[in-house]
Amino acid sequence: MAQATSRPEARYSADAAGLGTPRAAAFIAPAMALIAVFLVFPALWVIYLGLTNYRLTGLAAAEPQFVGLDNFVKAVSDEGFWNSAWLTVQFVLGSAVIGQVVLGFTIAWLLRDRQGPLKRVVEGLVILAWILPGAVVSFLWIALLDRDGGTLNALLGIPGFAWLLDHPMLSIIIFNTWRGTAFSMMLYGAALGNVPPSHLESARLAGASGWQQLRDVVFPHIRGHILTNLLLISLWTFNDFTPFLLTAGGPDHKSEVLAVHVYNVALRGGELGFGAAVSTIILLINLVVAVFYLRLLRRKS
Repeated sequence: MAQATSRPEARYSADAAGLGTPRAAAFIAPAMALIAVFLVFPALWVIYLGLTNYRLTGLAAAEPQFVGLDNFVKAVSDEGFWNSAWLTVQFVLGSAVIGQVVLGFTIAWLLRDRQGPLKRVVEGLVILAWILPGAVVSFLWIALLDRDGGTLNALLGIPGFAWLLDHPMLSIIIFNTWRGTAFSMMLYGAALGNVPPSHLESARLAGASGWQQLRDVVFPHIRGHILTNLLLISLWTFNDFTPFLLTAGGPDHKSEVLAVHVYNVALRGGELGFGAAVSTIILLINLVVAVFYLRLLRRKS
């Protein structure tokens, strides 16, 4: 009898929910099917297209030919690709790693102990910038930065200054920082709530400065949150297409980040095979960045 009752325990010992492998597989099957249809299959299809000369129009659209790694060799030897890659690095470092992380943490830190309408107004304005559709936000920023009737030029008293033409990368970096800070602010706000107040109080009594409190008490407690935030916003920014709505990659490809470069090559230029090869390279870069952050998270744990 004891032997009979021990079998279910042995069967479900590694299964906290007690479902068993067949029922657990049935529960996750719909999610796995959606992942396969909307993520795995498109990724494999893009890799396949990158190995062909598939075009948007013409004979190559009707009968694409297998060209092997020619598109990938063409991509890594293309000056336009490396220009876009360097601009993307600037875009990610400027608007995600520096802009959103610093601004999001600063807002969360300044509001951590505040109550009342000021906190709600600031948080509401930051979140509003995040939830507005990208097309609406881009239109607002074009109106702000317009050369002739722009609000910023009117406030600064410099009519005719072309922000989007003379400083396109700076414009989209500030735009994306303003637009995406809400996520970092909310994540850091939740993380700071887990820092024991007694630790900060002990540091203050010991004579630690504000920076020393952040370095020695706050940052060690929220290191995992910082790395998670960096991973997510770096990948989101790396693949962000919204800058196209502001500058369309111009002028003269000076703000053509990789997401916009793929659009211009594949859809405007009609080279779907070449565009797919560039997209595959972007996918590999994303995987490298993700693995790097995940290794840092594992080291932390």
